[in-house]
Amino acid sequence: MTTYNTLPDTTRVWIYQAQTTLPQNKIAEIRQHISNFTTSWVSHNNQLRAFGDIYHNQFIVLMVDESLAGASGCSIDKSVHFIKQIEQHYQLDLFDRMTFTYKDGETVKSAPRMEFAKLYAEGKINDATLVFDNLVKNKAEFEKQWVKPLGESWHKRMV
Repeated sequence: MTTYNTLPDTTRVWIYQAQTTLPQNKIAEIRQHISNFTTSWVSHNNQLRAFGDIYHNQFIVLMVDESLAGASGCSIDKSVHFIKQIEQHYQLDLFDRMTFTYKDGETVKSAPRMEFAKLYAEGKINDATLVFDNLVKNKAEFEKQWVKPLGESWHKRMV
């Protein structure tokens, strides 16, 4: 089984964000689904060295080390299908890219784009507010740039 710590910095990353925190009583079950998927995820009959987990009870993160076998279009389609199954089964929205997630102290909060802009205009969030940049591409970016100040993020264009 692949663990997070065994993956190189070049490992490819996909982040799916729920609009709210996942139901606490379902997190262990969802984690098991993620584990089952990543251990059976293949590309052109090659086992992918993959990892997945839930972060901040709101993000499903999938990772693939492409140094051994690359994630093909078909295997990426399989991952999207898997996420859509999770979405349907647990009645979540994991594909809304216009809901922004940020930290308010230690609390993770989300807001639709217009509300996010309003929070900024009202001074309730600012350029120092930590936001989650779900567009990071690899493990190194995930570790260093996933959470960053709004002023250093693409989110700044949206306020």
